[in-house]
Amino acid sequence: MIDVFRRVGGFNALHLSRAYDILREMVSDGEATRFLSFTGNLVATGLRELIAHSIARGLFHAVVTTAGALDHDIAKSMGARYMEGHFDVDDVELSRNSIFRLGNVFIRREEYGPLIERFVFRALDSLGEGVYGTYELVREFGRHIDDEGSILRQAYLRNVPIFVPGITDGAVGTAVLAYRDLQRTRSGGKNVAVDVFRDEQALAELVGGARRLGALIVGGGISKHHVIWWAQFKGGLDYAIYLTTAVEYDGSLSGARPHEAISWGKVKPSAKHVHVYCDATITLPLLLHELI
Repeated sequence: MIDVFRRVGGFNALHLSRAYDILREMVSDGEATRFLSFTGNLVATGLRELIAHSIARGLFHAVVTTAGALDHDIAKSMGARYMEGHFDVDDVELSRNSIFRLGNVFIRREEYGPLIERFVFRALDSLGEGVYGTYELVREFGRHIDDEGSILRQAYLRNVPIFVPGITDGAVGTAVLAYRDLQRTRSGGKNVAVDVFRDEQALAELVGGARRLGALIVGGGISKHHVIWWAQFKGGLDYAIYLTTAVEYDGSLSGARPHEAISWGKVKPSAKHVHVYCDATITLPLLLHELI
């Protein structure tokens, strides 16, 4: 399929074939530290297992993602059955029937927050008192998951750190807060706290020790920016593949193309980079399947 797109020779088909070429070169570069960045909504789809498989195959050294990615990965690992739905539905009726809608994916309310909270509480019960970075918490979560299709599980097995700079923006972060508050009400309760500066220190060491830097960035927001923000302290990314549907006319970070990042020093002027405008549920399977 990549060869077909290359022969098409125009528009985003050509961009996608270039994305594959850069990704292949990045993964083949034994001196490049490789980041994978993606947004949590993708984990609500079957891309979850594909991302987990790419981590299991050693394609990436570190992951930066959003709180929703943890939520969906844990819920699915706990047996939640996400359903095929529709964009054009009566959302009031869905609410009455305790169904959440994520685009055209339906999620039963009881298979989301309650499942995630029970899992987080059990995982934290086994963790000693202390202050942890998000990558340390996520590693502990992965240790407690028995699901080969789990991103967290495969990252734990491969010792790939997962950084979640916005961990409080989801069910997992709320569950950690609830656990901490509950412990405070108990005699002898333990204090478990999150310190995102531990993540920043780990990222500083990871980026600082890299010979070259590369990133596959799927979607935008905080997960995208956190990767390119840290890359600037090493002179910028040497490889940058952006997959997005966001546009740049409003000055958004999500829609910004790689050459804008060059102005900030987040992508090197000499970097091999490409920007593909397309839904990641289409582009990511094509790229990763061909690469693997």
